[in-house]
Amino acid sequence: MAILNSGSDRKIVRRSLWIWMALIALGWFYVIPKYLSAQDKKEEPKPAAAEAPKQADPAKPGEMKAPEAAPAAAAAPAGPKGDPNGGNTGDETTAIDAGGTAFAVADPGDPPDPKKITDPKEFEAAKAKYADDKKAFDAYIEQTKKEPLALKLAKAVGHNRVAINMTWTLVTGFLVMFMQAGFALVETGLCRAKNMSHTMAMNFMIYPLGMLGFYVCGYAFMFGNLGSMTTIGGPAVMNGGWTTAGGWNLLGTKGFFLSGDFYDTSVYALFFFQMVFMDTTATIPTGAAAERWKFSAFMLYGIAIGTIMYPIYGNWVWGGGWCSQLGLKANLGHGTCDFAGSSVVHLQGGIIAFWFAKMMGPRIGKFNKDGSPNVIPAHNVAMCVIGTFILAFGWFGFNPGSSLAGTDLRNAMSVVNTMLASATGAMAATLWVWKVRGNKPDPTMMCNGMLAGLVAITAPCAFVNSRDACIIGLISGILVVESVFFMERKLKIDDPVGAISVHGTNGLWGLLSVGLFADGTYGQGFNSTGVTEYLGTKGDSLKGVTGLFYGDGSQLVAQLIGAGACLTYVSIISIIVYKVIEAIVGNRVSKETEIEGLDVPEMGIPGYCGMVMDKASESPVSK
Repeated sequence: MAILNSGSDRKIVRRSLWIWMALIALGWFYVIPKYLSAQDKKEEPKPAAAEAPKQADPAKPGEMKAPEAAPAAAAAPAGPKGDPNGGNTGDETTAIDAGGTAFAVADPGDPPDPKKITDPKEFEAAKAKYADDKKAFDAYIEQTKKEPLALKLAKAVGHNRVAINMTWTLVTGFLVMFMQAGFALVETGLCRAKNMSHTMAMNFMIYPLGMLGFYVCGYAFMFGNLGSMTTIGGPAVMNGGWTTAGGWNLLGTKGFFLSGDFYDTSVYALFFFQMVFMDTTATIPTGAAAERWKFSAFMLYGIAIGTIMYPIYGNWVWGGGWCSQLGLKANLGHGTCDFAGSSVVHLQGGIIAFWFAKMMGPRIGKFNKDGSPNVIPAHNVAMCVIGTFILAFGWFGFNPGSSLAGTDLRNAMSVVNTMLASATGAMAATLWVWKVRGNKPDPTMMCNGMLAGLVAITAPCAFVNSRDACIIGLISGILVVESVFFMERKLKIDDPVGAISVHGTNGLWGLLSVGLFADGTYGQGFNSTGVTEYLGTKGDSLKGVTGLFYGDGSQLVAQLIGAGACLTYVSIISIIVYKVIEAIVGNRVSKETEIEGLDVPEMGIPGYCGMVMDKASESPVSK
């Protein structure tokens, strides 16, 4: 922008960019969904047309005229349809016992085709399996004819199971939504009083901005090709996506505006739960770029995070994408496993925070000419502590809620592991900064230590035992302290709240810890891998997700690939989004606004009224 010499030149460029973005939005949100919807309709089998009755021959005298055949009824359109009132969500297929065995036996479908399975041994094995499955299915059908009451009871049990799971999903989602208040308090408390209104406003507005973007297209990109959900029922309407010739899923392409078949109770429940997770990611960069970010630039970022920044990697891990398929297709453990979002939520937010803080530059007065940092203290430690406790409380919805099943008793393990990791994270950070780094036991670092433990345990919470949860939290507490010092003193990145270290560093650590500490007692069939046999085990001894320390080093490889994918994609999209916003409105406020404080110049209202603030003392002078 330096080559533009006049204000009119800048206005022309900005207007051109606005028009360009409007055209992209029109194509992205209207033309593409319309085209994809039309393609879906073309692919649907057409109903059989009713044949016109043939003209009967005239009856001869004294002869009865044969009745005409009734026209054939039109066939119902094939394919799953949404269930908007929930009455048909959950049936005998979702009635499952404690061991995971379904009441209903699935129809094996067509027998194996020798033209598709060319290897004789594989064909014989498939043929034998089909014969066994067909025999079991036929026996099941005969039994249901003899005991129709049992089938009716199974339908009721299946519906009630889905109702319990859906209620669990919604209630835990409510807890995650309340975490926005915790983030607002932590970030605002760690920033200066003159920016209180601005920081609070960002934490507030990111909620509706991210939500609407996720509603328009983010959810479709992330979960458009997920398929069906066994825990909260519903038909397999999420069946549109971009897939390679080898069957690797890349992106969802169905469900824009939750329209069409996505008008379904289970789809809506999953949308709500995943939306509040996305908003957690969205609010992380507001802390790292606080006290110097233009509100108009932040608003544009808020639109981008829910539409294109967050959902892509989310699809790769949670939406049936290629990272989750690494186990099924490449024999790498159970694929990339992230139970509740160390990478999908926190690492993504941390990467965005890193690039935005780096490109925006440090706050005025943060670094001296020799590169040494100056302390810019928090203006309200109490807000930070209260916000941390709100976040810790919300995490009891965040982690166990990710099972999407109130009937999954492993939730108790997730809760306890979450609690223990937060405790060891807080203890480790406190002692490390106090006794090893030689500082005082800083309350703000205590808070960040607890949050680091919570972030790290998010991915492995359901896969590890309590001892390993404590170890994961302990390491996270040390990592957050060292990462804060490294970012500030070595990389010269000014992160007012430590968001990069809490969420980025420990999001990465949490993802990798699954590949180390998962003990195999949970996650049987996770990511459609190891459903009946895994690592030589089957039946009651069947192993689930298993890490390096418990016998499966390939799981760590899958975790490393997922981490690399996240770092690569999110870094690229973060730089692109930042540069586009820079060209449109600019990202950073003026020097005068930053020194004065962003509350009145940017928001029009101070955060604190009726009191005199010493703004000069809040802003250190570089030496």
